[in-house]
Amino acid sequence: MKFENVLADIDGCGRFQIMIIVLSFLGRFTLPCHFMLSNFVSAVPSHHCDTSSLDDGGMFMNLSQAERLIVSVPLEQDGTPSSCRMFPEPQYHLLLNSSNVTDVATVPCQNGWVYDNSTFKSTITSQWDLVCDRRSKNKATATIFFIGVMFGAMTFGSLSDRYGRRNLLLVSYVSAMLFAVASAFSTSYVMFTVLRFFTGFCITGIVIISTVLSVEWVDIEHRKLVGVIDSLSWTTGNILLTGFAYLVNEWRLLMVCVTSPLIMAIITWRWVPESARWLIANGKLEQAQMYLKKCAKMNRRDQSIHLLETEKLSTIVMTEKQDRAYSYLDLIRTPKMRKLALRTGILWFCIATTYYGISFNIAGFGLNLYLTQLVYALIELPAKISIYYFLDKFGRRSTETGALVFAGTCLGINIVLKGKSVARTVVAIIGKGFSAASFSTVVLYSSELYPTVVRQNGMGYNSFMARFGVAVAPLILLLDDVWKELPQVVLCSSAVIGAIVARTLPETRDRSLPETIEDIEQSGKKEKKNYTTFAMTKQSKHRSLL
Repeated sequence: MKFENVLADIDGCGRFQIMIIVLSFLGRFTLPCHFMLSNFVSAVPSHHCDTSSLDDGGMFMNLSQAERLIVSVPLEQDGTPSSCRMFPEPQYHLLLNSSNVTDVATVPCQNGWVYDNSTFKSTITSQWDLVCDRRSKNKATATIFFIGVMFGAMTFGSLSDRYGRRNLLLVSYVSAMLFAVASAFSTSYVMFTVLRFFTGFCITGIVIISTVLSVEWVDIEHRKLVGVIDSLSWTTGNILLTGFAYLVNEWRLLMVCVTSPLIMAIITWRWVPESARWLIANGKLEQAQMYLKKCAKMNRRDQSIHLLETEKLSTIVMTEKQDRAYSYLDLIRTPKMRKLALRTGILWFCIATTYYGISFNIAGFGLNLYLTQLVYALIELPAKISIYYFLDKFGRRSTETGALVFAGTCLGINIVLKGKSVARTVVAIIGKGFSAASFSTVVLYSSELYPTVVRQNGMGYNSFMARFGVAVAPLILLLDDVWKELPQVVLCSSAVIGAIVARTLPETRDRSLPETIEDIEQSGKKEKKNYTTFAMTKQSKHRSLL
């Protein structure tokens, strides 16, 4: 007996499953707000050196602001005032000929910087002067946040496999909200980065637990629908972030605003059920029976309740010890699990590096930040909705491979396009759409590849690899100091490598979720049989309708 048979009796995609998806949606859409938050709280306003130290009480004091800039700040090649250097003393001769700067010495900013507050009232950049020689500290805030996410994924993945999905989901909700709000009241850069690390550590539990919980409660035919809806929560969050950032241009208040939806998630947690698959896998048959009966009643399948006796649930094939505690070591104990973990880990790293490398570069094309962020978010809608069709038409593997190939192609085109801001932005937006499609696919794909007993461990490990890729993405963008197009080359290479790895994974379309590690090790023998059985069942249902 398989869990899919139980779901078929009580309806594998009814009101109960819709409730789970909606409740998961409430908690999930705040995640992309935090993941993309650095685009706005770490934004770098236009700035130049504070030249007040050059005021000698004479002629300098009588100059206009524009004239003071001319005599105190050198110009860049594009004609804009330098952001990081100034003249050691006023160069009054430049008032007559501003281009006559031959052999005029410059020094780094002596008294800090003056920032343009027309777009952002305040950011952490202007708060702690994270510019010029401190530019790397600015990028490091995003990296530190995602390092927290990386370790949090491993921790929550393991704990939720051991103690259950539901309880750890609440822990993630509450702790993430507390650390996020606390970080908004940071009094120093160090305090801010420490709190952002713990925010990332706690908030990642939401995505990996809610995704698995949703997938484990639906039948085979509707798993792709759940995967697409879950991914649309990220798109919704990205769109809302644009609105929040546009209306709230003070970084502390913005952090509180994007965190506030977690209050609703905490309130509605009481209606979130535990995974019946996890309960059965851990021998907790009475609790599994309780939730399955709730599911049957809500889905109006009362006539199937008598089939949910604990004796019958115990016949669900679980060939390994039910009282055994699984860990990340189980991902590498056996040959096929090792290969699976290696391939999915590389794939998640490449996808995350590509997706966030594009997403963090909204200022790299010289256009409006809010407009670029909004279009980046909106392009995900058609990309993710089309995935629903492609997952059935071409399968998980081909869809994943194709999305990465096209994302890499767009990045490659942008290497060639130089000095064309609008054209490069359009191509980057298309590439963002394909990278978003690849991310949507891999979440569903991976949850179907791993067996129930270590599914959260597997997703935690994959999320760890993905966040490692995200942590690297801001640093990749710093490579433009070496060669302006080098970040695009690295991101393009990442997408291509991901496509090659995706092609080596097995297809999971129309196949039962594996329950045990033994199912993975014997997958070669069972794949054909399971597919044939599902196809015959589908045909018989179709005939009965006719």
